[in-house]
Amino acid sequence: MAEERGFATKDDLKAFKEEILHQFHIFHEDLVSKVKLVGEGVVTVNDKLERYREELKSDAEEKFQILSLGIKGVSERLDKTKDELRSEIQEVREELKSEIQGVREGLKTEIQEVRQELKTEIQGVRQELGAEIKAVHEKLDMTAVELKAENQTTRQEILAAVKFSYAELDRRLTTLEKEFLELRRRVEKIENRSVS
Repeated sequence: MAEERGFATKDDLKAFKEEILHQFHIFHEDLVSKVKLVGEGVVTVNDKLERYREELKSDAEEKFQILSLGIKGVSERLDKTKDELRSEIQEVREELKSEIQGVREGLKTEIQEVRQELKTEIQGVRQELGAEIKAVHEKLDMTAVELKAENQTTRQEILAAVKFSYAELDRRLTTLEKEFLELRRRVEKIENRSVS
């Protein structure tokens, strides 16, 4: 009799309800997959950041090794110069014992000059190395600041995307609830008409 008047049956309503639930599950699965994609994006950004840090660390270690080799070379040159001077002094002492006092004064002056030259050269090398080290530190500091800014921007974008997704989900859920309540009200109205 309900079918003759064109009213929906309980089976029709049940099928409609199941269809709504099915659509909701599809929407839910789609949303979950999108949230997973956002999570994977965060992991990818973190991996890239870690690789960049490792590259910077490797670069800094490499430059430090170069600086160490430079300092070692200067040290070896100093040692070689000292050894050469000692050898020369010993030979002069052996050959010119009678004139040792005059030679000694001359050598003292020469040694003082060599020391002064070496001090000046060492000071210059230290200043150059200090400037290079300072430049490397500044570059590392700037890179760290840039990475922080980039990481913050990426984080803000991800948060905005997630926030938008949740807001959209909430809006759709609210709409579904309203439609469901409207359907329920209609079904009750139909049942009330069928009963009376």
